[in-house]
Amino acid sequence: MDLFFNEFQHLKIQLQEIISATDDFADDKVIGKGGFGKVYKGEISHFKGRSMVAFKRLDSRCGQGNSEFWKEIMMLSRYTHENLVSLLGYCDEVREGREGREKILVYEYVSRRSLDRHLSAPTLTWMQRLKICLGVAKALTYLHDPKGTQHRVLHRDIKSSNILLDENWNAKLSDLGLSKIGPANQQHTAFVTNVVGTPGYVDPLYMENSVLTKESDVYSFGVVLFEALCGRLCFKYSNGQFQSLVRLWKRKYKENKLGEIIFQDLMQQMDASSLEIFSNIAYQCLKTSLEKRPPMAHVMAKLEIACRYQETYEDNAAIKTETTSHILRSAEEPLSRGILVNDGKTWFTRNKKGEHCELISARECFNPIVGEYRSEENSRFVLGNYVESGQSFQAHAMARFLSPGIMYTVNLVFKFLPGKDRRDPTRYHLKYQLGEETNCSISYLAHGREDGWMMVELYQFTSDSTRIDLDIGFENHLYHAFGGRFSIIVEGIEFRPRRT
Repeated sequence: MDLFFNEFQHLKIQLQEIISATDDFADDKVIGKGGFGKVYKGEISHFKGRSMVAFKRLDSRCGQGNSEFWKEIMMLSRYTHENLVSLLGYCDEVREGREGREKILVYEYVSRRSLDRHLSAPTLTWMQRLKICLGVAKALTYLHDPKGTQHRVLHRDIKSSNILLDENWNAKLSDLGLSKIGPANQQHTAFVTNVVGTPGYVDPLYMENSVLTKESDVYSFGVVLFEALCGRLCFKYSNGQFQSLVRLWKRKYKENKLGEIIFQDLMQQMDASSLEIFSNIAYQCLKTSLEKRPPMAHVMAKLEIACRYQETYEDNAAIKTETTSHILRSAEEPLSRGILVNDGKTWFTRNKKGEHCELISARECFNPIVGEYRSEENSRFVLGNYVESGQSFQAHAMARFLSPGIMYTVNLVFKFLPGKDRRDPTRYHLKYQLGEETNCSISYLAHGREDGWMMVELYQFTSDSTRIDLDIGFENHLYHAFGGRFSIIVEGIEFRPRRT
């Protein structure tokens, strides 16, 4: 037992520090409450430093006891994932003059609180809802399909109020106090146990036979997916009686009448394919038969596809908006000459074949160790050109508006600094590395462009969508083929359709 408690010694926080941080659990520090007690906000030091945190103060009268308290500590300290809420500490002390022990869990502070508060908000976009659901799916996949020596974890209480949201709308699954742990190397995990969970979210089969499986979590997550789609909780009270909406939602899906239940503020935002994939996987999660419910890894994969469809839809809409705005501003300038999109970070053009070309500004995609940015005559970007300083530098270039099915070249666009070495620019030596490749590449030829800049080809690929992310590490500066270093200023990374 001592070994068990010693494992968590680094998480212990003194009660007096918590009392000071919460002004002795003052009402104006309360940020939430539930069946367990109240949650308070305050700033405190912990094993990761000092930050704003959330204090979950357990009320022994509310039913969450000693076993749930220690299980939460054990689970969140051993299982860490970007979409699981982080445990920063705990307190288990007797308070002088009070009966019982103060049991307090200390979590990372998530400023937007829980998903249930935002379901009916028109400001929570369809894209944000997709990404929130995807984040939870990633967390559940991590718990259900562990790696290495970890055991499988069944959450047992998936619901929108247990999905917390940080300032960037990233999902954080919380409340593992009711979870169950099973072997990792078994295809099927089942527990005969007392039924716990929240009405409306609990798997009907679990309620009927008291057998908990990972498919029970899948069912509960399917309910959350429909909540995100419909913009409301999965239940209502009619004449004081609890009424679940899940059966209605399933029927409307089967009758192909989703339009009657979808949150109306989302209708104009949705890509049809994104909606079809999302609603289908949500319905599959709610299947009566365990065997017909998909594993969480499959659910996660489908949500990733739904997100990609929605991203493409929104990117194309952005292009149309920018193009229309450009035409309205100056009908005399054809789109082939280019326009700034993506808040001025991308120069977008379309060639005679209608193929898209993107130039991502250096300020947007470069992460230099040493160097500076400045404006340059005839550059398409204001204060967006990187002055190469002879040191290694990294680029992360994300193209958003590519033409699918087109062979593209990826190019470094640069020019020589005025007054610097201007020897024959067509032969040079540039060493760079793409993504996670172990070997470096070397380019030897640069080409002049009609716009007055130079261009170095780094890579070729065939686009399978409108987006691509590339990481490029430049290990040294440009060298003349016959010796001597070039001093250059970089405008950005270009994705250009290859000439055939």
